[in-house]
Amino acid sequence: MTDSSGLSRRGFLQAGMLAGAGALAAGALAGCAPRPQETPHPETASQEAHTYWLGEEPAVADADIVATRDTDFLIIGAGNAGMMAAGTASDLGLDFIVAEKGTSVGDTREYVGAINSKYALEVADPVDEMKVLNELTRYASGRVDQRVIKTWLREGKEMIEWITPIMEANGKTLGVTPMEADHPAGGTYYFAPTIEHFFNPTYEYPMRNDILEWHIQEAGHEISYNYDLVKLDHDGNRVTGAVFATPEGLVRVNAAKGTLLATGGYAANPEMIRANLPLVPACCTAASYSPRCDGYGLRAGLWAGGIKDVNGAPVIFDRGAVPAGVDCGYVTDADGREHFPATHYQLNIGSQPFLKVNRKGERFVNESLPYDTLCNAASYQPGGVWCQIFDGNAVDDILRFGTTGCAAYTTAFMQMGMPLDDFIAMDGGTGLMQKADSLDELAVLLGFEGEAKRRLMDTIAHYNDIVESGVDTDYGKEPHRLSKIIESPFYGCWFGGALLTTLDGLRINEDMQVLTADGSVIEGLYAAGDVSGCFYSDNYPEYIVACACGRTCTEGRHVARLLAGDLA
Repeated sequence: MTDSSGLSRRGFLQAGMLAGAGALAAGALAGCAPRPQETPHPETASQEAHTYWLGEEPAVADADIVATRDTDFLIIGAGNAGMMAAGTASDLGLDFIVAEKGTSVGDTREYVGAINSKYALEVADPVDEMKVLNELTRYASGRVDQRVIKTWLREGKEMIEWITPIMEANGKTLGVTPMEADHPAGGTYYFAPTIEHFFNPTYEYPMRNDILEWHIQEAGHEISYNYDLVKLDHDGNRVTGAVFATPEGLVRVNAAKGTLLATGGYAANPEMIRANLPLVPACCTAASYSPRCDGYGLRAGLWAGGIKDVNGAPVIFDRGAVPAGVDCGYVTDADGREHFPATHYQLNIGSQPFLKVNRKGERFVNESLPYDTLCNAASYQPGGVWCQIFDGNAVDDILRFGTTGCAAYTTAFMQMGMPLDDFIAMDGGTGLMQKADSLDELAVLLGFEGEAKRRLMDTIAHYNDIVESGVDTDYGKEPHRLSKIIESPFYGCWFGGALLTTLDGLRINEDMQVLTADGSVIEGLYAAGDVSGCFYSDNYPEYIVACACGRTCTEGRHVARLLAGDLA
């Protein structure tokens, strides 16, 4: 896995520990277009001023190519979409090459979303797929292609039913997280269907991508590691393969049937983040992206004539714990590298709906909102950060809150009876979470002084009055998620957002074919997962749990099935 991120702990918990506890719980420029347009496409024109990060496509002379390989299907990237495509191609007898710039398969997201699989129907009622389609569309304000979403809705169940026997044969047991469709949060209701599938033990080797590598190896295939993409080979509206930098020199791979970009998003590229997602540095203190997600695959697709989603779509969690006084945004180290200031990716208790205040000591938001919504709201506050405060009754409060998704990581350990201080220490909160016998002492530890400190005390007193009344007249938080701050010891910690990945990418159609600015298909070029777009906009609906990885895996498998002639 990437690092000491909370996702490893999230995985371990929600599958293995959670079950035991009984808890639920990545636009084309006119110059990139394959043919000139007298009138620029409006989205192309709007993006021209913001694509300085794109750069020029590298020029490669035929004389510089040291070797040429031929295949039917070229898969660029051995991550979640790429390995699903490879495993599927192997089973269907489709000749393929997986080209991966790293030395191992990519990070595996162990939680996979699928609607109405036979496994889900064993633990929950059927889900209205059209309601899921329109909930995703509503959350994205319509900036999606519903036909792309429908591919996942139709084929996700088949994907999970295909991969499950392969996983089980390697010691992994499938689990499904039942959900109540009407999910109260933030003073309203969200449609939260049963979707999350996972394999126990989660986030323990071997994981899905490891097992898929074994799967293709058994059929005589190997991943070509240290194959770093240089450019796609393209002529007009067709891609015929790609050129890679390898330890032996430049290698050209010709792909007779198709080339799949499965290279991930651009979360590890600060320049692209600033240009496409200015909100991220305004509200994030931490990150857990894969270093491989540098956006190069997206750039290669644009060089070949593709167009990118206009709106960005980051995945941000509200758990980037930092010391008092730290602002959101990038910092530069001694080597000139940019990164976020947090040394710990996520402190999971940050997602519990306790009182949250800004640096002025003021409450500013309904704390029960989805993760990224809270982070977005914090971007309007000083430094982009917020302080979470709770008291010695926290365990009872957490059990009553009933948070879902990966926020239930905290809940599960409370259900198992782990002392709160032990849990915070285990989760990496030592030195970040402050604890005191009095609110006055806690305020000092959290850096509140003068008027800000006085206002904090007034805010807490007012909040306690709200809890006593049972009605949040300030922001409308649900009564069962209100909790007094009266019992010593008192706790507090500063947070910012934690960036996981980006979900805006190349425009595609329902067959994952990459599109040009005028909507034409680039023959031979496909994109799946975070390098592709059309599925999300602005943010990620975390309450539709594991949807992102489910669509990634389904898209990768779809392309392989399409090229092998396995789809009607």
